Amino acid sequence: MKLPPLPTSTTVASSLNLNLISLQAYVFRCHSPVPVRTSFGIMRDRPAVFVRAESSDGQIGWGEIWCNFPACGAEHRAKLLETVIAPLLLNKHFEDPSQAYREATQKTEILALQTGEHGPLAQVIAGVDLALWDLCARRANLPLYKLLGGTQSRVLVYASGINPDGSLDVVKRKHAEGYRAFKLKIGFNDKQDIDNIDSLRSWLGPKASIMADVNQAWQLEHALKMSPQLDALNLTWLEEPLRTDSQAAEWLQLHKATRTPLAAGENLMGHASFEKAIELKAFGVLQPDFAKWGGISGCWPVIQKIKESGTRFCPHYLGAGIGLMASAHVLAAAGGDGMLEVDANDNALRSLLAPPFQWVENGFIQLEETPGIGVTPDLQILEAQMTAV
Repeated sequence: MKLPPLPTSTTVASSLNLNLISLQAYVFRCHSPVPVRTSFGIMRDRPAVFVRAESSDGQIGWGEIWCNFPACGAEHRAKLLETVIAPLLLNKHFEDPSQAYREATQKTEILALQTGEHGPLAQVIAGVDLALWDLCARRANLPLYKLLGGTQSRVLVYASGINPDGSLDVVKRKHAEGYRAFKLKIGFNDKQDIDNIDSLRSWLGPKASIMADVNQAWQLEHALKMSPQLDALNLTWLEEPLRTDSQAAEWLQLHKATRTPLAAGENLMGHASFEKAIELKAFGVLQPDFAKWGGISGCWPVIQKIKESGTRFCPHYLGAGIGLMASAHVLAAAGGDGMLEVDANDNALRSLLAPPFQWVENGFIQLEETPGIGVTPDLQILEAQMTAV
């Protein structure tokens, strides 16, 4: 898929030029008071890898590398940045971040094949790309969403990562904070899953947006068995009920058997994978994760294709605050009816670095007009509150 020109005006085109002199990774961890359960594992702490990019004119930008699973992989990704990606990009001239993205991607293709490190390498490149776009927006003295051509600063959000135990209490708390849409983790126990969704539906009412995330736990037969019960609960979407690598025929069969829109995308990598998902027409919602693959440079053409197909674009995100802020700006720039995922679980690495998300009003957050993503991490404060590696 060819990268189209990003919707930046000619007046800020010069702000996109890059000559990088530094790329650094900072690894942090914070304790998770309530472990986050998924169908394939439990998150007992919350790691984060932040990327600091500096250009020859002294401009700084920040990004974030996906590193949720396994938690020990955070340090590995930091080392990949230091030893593999940084040497490819430093002290070279790039016309814009997407040129740097292509350089890093192309120069690591064989290494990824040789090592099987497709995911970690793509995640590091994505985090660097986020940092470079933040840097360029700061240089242009524009919020990132405006650099990308956006005009709307309000972003629709939903509370996510809701555990199966105590889910109604969490929803009540997040509702009081201003959230109006909620996504529950399921795929643990069929009766508990249905009872939980039913209790949320009873409390929220028939029109509220409720989503369910299976995290790839079911085989097709099981998904087909659950479909009538889930349809009766009027879900906004059912996320990853099957493994990401399931055959296209299985996704189509499930799509035809259910009234509930299917969602996927957080575990897709590459333009070809997203093109196939779009062309399949089995998904009502597609969810690229900018910190996991593609950053902005890789995902922007995917977003355009998703929107052109009539599919709903709702970015996936379940990390710390820098990636969340970047995701909010991209969604604001893209426009449409998409919702942004916001982790409902306590995470100091998110709350300290994403100020607009402290004030959710009737399901929306308001982005500020601060240049870039609107936040600069204070490393000393972060180090004082948790462990820096």
